[in-house]
Amino acid sequence: MIVEIFKTNVQKEAETNYIIAVIKRQFPAYKINFDLEDCDKILRVEGIELQCDNIINYVNCLGFMCIRLE
Repeated sequence: MIVEIFKTNVQKEAETNYIIAVIKRQFPAYKINFDLEDCDKILRVEGIELQCDNIINYVNCLGFMCIRLE
C-alpha cells in the first residue's frame, strides 16, 4: 500500500464528503480521508498504484486547490 498526502484548501465537512465520493467513483479501492484540523487541510489517499495526477485534477476540477506534499 502507498499513502500520499495532499495539501488542500477544503474548509467544510460537506465538501470533504463530496470530494471523497467523486474520487471513489473512479477509484473505489482507495482509502480516502481528510484532516481539516491540520493547517494544510490534509487529504490522505491510500491504495495500490495511486494516480496522484488524477486525484489532483479531480480536486482542482471541483474548485479546490490540491498539492501533493513530498
